[in-house]
Amino acid sequence: EKGYETGEHAPGLKLGGCGAYKAAHHIIKTHAKVWHSYNNTWRREQRGMVGISLTSGWGEPVDPHSQTDRDAAERYIQFHLGWFANPIYRGDYPEVMKNYIGKKSAQQGLGTSRLPTFSVQEKTYIKGTSDFLGIGHFTTRYVLQKNFPFLQVPSYHTDHDLAELVDPNWPAPGPKWLYSVPWGFRRLLNFIKTQYGNPLIYVTENGASETVQCPQLCDEWRIQYLKGYINEILKALNDGVNVKGYTAWSLLDQFEWNKGFSERFGLYHIDFKNKDKPRYPKASADYYKKIISANGFPNPREVMS
Repeated sequence: EKGYETGEHAPGLKLGGCGAYKAAHHIIKTHAKVWHSYNNTWRREQRGMVGISLTSGWGEPVDPHSQTDRDAAERYIQFHLGWFANPIYRGDYPEVMKNYIGKKSAQQGLGTSRLPTFSVQEKTYIKGTSDFLGIGHFTTRYVLQKNFPFLQVPSYHTDHDLAELVDPNWPAPGPKWLYSVPWGFRRLLNFIKTQYGNPLIYVTENGASETVQCPQLCDEWRIQYLKGYINEILKALNDGVNVKGYTAWSLLDQFEWNKGFSERFGLYHIDFKNKDKPRYPKASADYYKKIISANGFPNPREVMS
């Protein structure tokens, strides 16, 4: 979406309303081809696994008693995670994506939907091409219905007719998009369990960044973030979700897309101005080290029920 819709990321194309959908369509078909290639050629000998890693937030209805808000929250997750996961696990794009994008395309005078279609053969070829699901997750939004006039320029952002809100009480230690909302992770993981047949899950990205450097490396807020989110994964495990592994994002401060070196996710601080790029452990590095050494919270009292 940022590479082919808004042009914020490489390759910087601004193909509003169609570029992101076309790019995703190729990604999904290419993923399936790689999976089949491995399955047919190397699996028997190597006994490896091929999966896909998808990043998604969680969408919570502003009013859980409102059907329109619940529907909007469902669209939020289907237009993010379901966009890629549904073809791989269920054989086609989510119905709500097909309906909304098809309807908007018709209103905009287009003869066909801006969302590409899979042939019957492609659906069969794509379905089931994942031995595990990698999940990147960082934050949550409250979601409600918002109608966008169909005369607007076609856009992925207006296709799903929803608005996103945040709770001002949610901690936001770094960039304004990344609020700490641990309970959203458990709900996302349970959604995956229900929607996609409880697949094997590896958490491939989860963490928080800072934009203001702390010279004492005292990132207590990152410790609280990790504690909260890992604890929600433990609750999801107790719910029966098949989570096999967890990876914090990230080990080191690094180059973050169009934010460059200004947004720091690392457990280790990197002095980018020094030619030798020395590394210094933040407080979170020591905390995370204790968690992975114990394969759990070192102090059982830290675990919230």
